[in-house]
Formats: sequence, structure tokens, C-alpha cells
Amino acid sequence: MSDLEVWGVIMLLALATMIARSGFWLAGNRINLPPRVQEALRYAPACALAAIIVPDLLLYQSQINFTINNPRLVAGVMATIFFLLRRDMLQTIFFGMAVFTVVRLVA
Repeated sequence: MSDLEVWGVIMLLALATMIARSGFWLAGNRINLPPRVQEALRYAPACALAAIIVPDLLLYQSQINFTINNPRLVAGVMATIFFLLRRDMLQTIFFGMAVFTVVRLVA
């Protein structure tokens, strides 16, 4: 590909992203979503976060690993338990990273 083609692709992708992301903003209140759709969209951030985190916790050395030898899974489970007990996100992050580091260094 020439430099002109690369820049053309970059510009077209930027335009497509801008149109896709600004569609609802530009439509404003002219489009009303049904209540069931609005209710379902409340769960979208949690679903997206789970879709990112769960594969990262379960995959270890390119294989699905449910054992205690998987430091990511151990740290994730321990951090989840810690969060359910303390309800403090910042402490949970520090605790999870500390558990991950210890388990990774020990294993």
C-alpha cells in the first residue's frame, strides 16, 4: 500500500467511527427507545466488562486453566471476595494486584 492509500484508510475509518459514535447524539430526542430496550441497555457496561475480564482470568499460557496454578484466576477470585466484604474499589484493585504478584512469584 502506498502512503496515500494508508492515509485514505485512516481517514475513512475515522469518519466511520465518528458517524457511528455520534448517531444517537445527533438524533437527540427524536428517537425514543422502547422501555424494554432502555432497561436492557442498563446492563451493557457490566456485560462489556465481563466480556473483557473473564477470558483474561481463565486463559493462562494460551489454555483455559481452572487450577490454582493460574495466578490471574486466583487473584480475580480473591479480589472478588475482598470486594464483596469491603465494598471499596481502590482497595480491591490494590489487594488483587498484591495477590496476583504474590501468587505469580510463588508459582
